[in-house]
Amino acid sequence: MKKIFLVALAAAAMMTSCKEAEQNKAEEQTAQATEVVGDIAFVNTDKVFAESEIFKTEGAALKEKTEKAQQSWANKEQSLQNEAVQLQEKYQKGLITTRDAQAKQESIEKRAAALQERVQKEAQTLEEENFVFTNRMQDLLIRAVQAVNADKQYKMVLNASALLDADMALDITDAVLAKYNELYAAEKKEK
Repeated sequence: MKKIFLVALAAAAMMTSCKEAEQNKAEEQTAQATEVVGDIAFVNTDKVFAESEIFKTEGAALKEKTEKAQQSWANKEQSLQNEAVQLQEKYQKGLITTRDAQAKQESIEKRAAALQERVQKEAQTLEEENFVFTNRMQDLLIRAVQAVNADKQYKMVLNASALLDADMALDITDAVLAKYNELYAAEKKEK
């Protein structure tokens, strides 16, 4: 009976020490996780870009300019197509000579080629403006993140678009957006 009691006592002691070891290990992991939380942050760049002052002003203006240009191109192209259709109808009805029809067809084709060339040049200019604007936005983002993390509190700042799941306590988007707008305002003031 004493042996059984001693074995049971030893087993109970081992269980208690195992539970304590598991508890210590869990506390250690929690402490490590807490330390890591302070080393990593993320930024929702889409939100920063969409809600930034530069996007609301310059971005909206560039978007409107692009849409107007595209609409203008479409209208001019449609006008040339209508003119070609009307010419074809006149020719089929015998209201215009073959020679006049060919001359007008050549004229329409030349205007269409000139329009196509102008559209390509304007599109290239708009594309370049878009490229410069996008680069400015990216540069402001990088400078804003660096300013927010000037004290090197975070060892890593991630783009939220690549995250599948994260603790919202790691989100520094609002701080970055505020700094982003501040940098833009200072840049605007300098000009």
